[in-house]
Amino acid sequence: MAGVSIKTVSRVINKEGTVKPDTLQRVEEAIKALKYTPNKAARDLASKGASVLGYVYDNPNAYYIIDMQKGILDVCRKNNFELLIHPCDASSKNIAKELVDMVDTAQLAGLILSPPLSEMPEVLSELDQNQISYVRILSGDGLFPSPLPYVLVNDFKAAYDITEHLIGQGHKNIAFIAGEEIHKSTIERLNGYKAALEKAGIAIDESLIIKGTYSFETGVKSSETLLAMSPHPTAVFACNDEIAAGTLFGARMKGVDVPQELAIAGFENSPFSRQTFPPLTTASQPTNEIAQHAAASLIQYLRAKKAKAAHDNLNHTFIPELVVRASTEKQ
Repeated sequence: MAGVSIKTVSRVINKEGTVKPDTLQRVEEAIKALKYTPNKAARDLASKGASVLGYVYDNPNAYYIIDMQKGILDVCRKNNFELLIHPCDASSKNIAKELVDMVDTAQLAGLILSPPLSEMPEVLSELDQNQISYVRILSGDGLFPSPLPYVLVNDFKAAYDITEHLIGQGHKNIAFIAGEEIHKSTIERLNGYKAALEKAGIAIDESLIIKGTYSFETGVKSSETLLAMSPHPTAVFACNDEIAAGTLFGARMKGVDVPQELAIAGFENSPFSRQTFPPLTTASQPTNEIAQHAAASLIQYLRAKKAKAAHDNLNHTFIPELVVRASTEKQ
């Protein structure tokens, strides 16, 4: 109908970018007129290659997972890929084999890995040995050596900026509430907090560093511990917004005024940070955009690999931006 070859139609549908504009328009008009939709199963059989990506995660933060899924799906739909979503237990001793078996059984083209799976050398090594393509979403610069693409989130810099903001508000007695240490983001945010204190000449008090999980309950429990100290800290940097919201809840239950008596900051800019009173100072992490970059990088890598062609640098770095709200600003 478009007056072109099957190969040209294939190039248009697969968005290979090698078709002249006028030809592209004719093919797209024919697709619209015929209401043509590619058949995924037939495409996979004909090309002897899958058009399905897998998103693998172990993360209790529902807001993070939803944003990741939305971002990945948006890119998959634009590129005629399907998405298989696979929650798992990163602490399982058989996690690497589980992922390899899943890729083989579902005939996946590649995997999108978020922390902590993306930061586990034993998992990445097993995937490499089985020649499985993947893209990693990472925190910090401790990269597992690999030619495959990654998206880096600079949690260290964002945590430094939050702590520096609290210091600028006159706070010296600043507590830190951590998430699980299996997530490298926890370590990077802690290191950013410590670096800002050291830069300001403030001694690091290990008693003000509370271990926990990325949960509301950790915030509530930690607030009890911190407010029982004499004197108690005047500011808290929580490792994510959910912990920060729990800390705020615990402080208000004890009649502590936020931010006059206790300033509280979180991380991620999730709905938790905007639904509290007062709203939380945080670091805005563009999870949806991070997910889109990860999916687009993996698809571009897979296409270049199939064509045996070189590709541009597919790596990208995000620095979450400080968002100052009423939870840290004294009147």
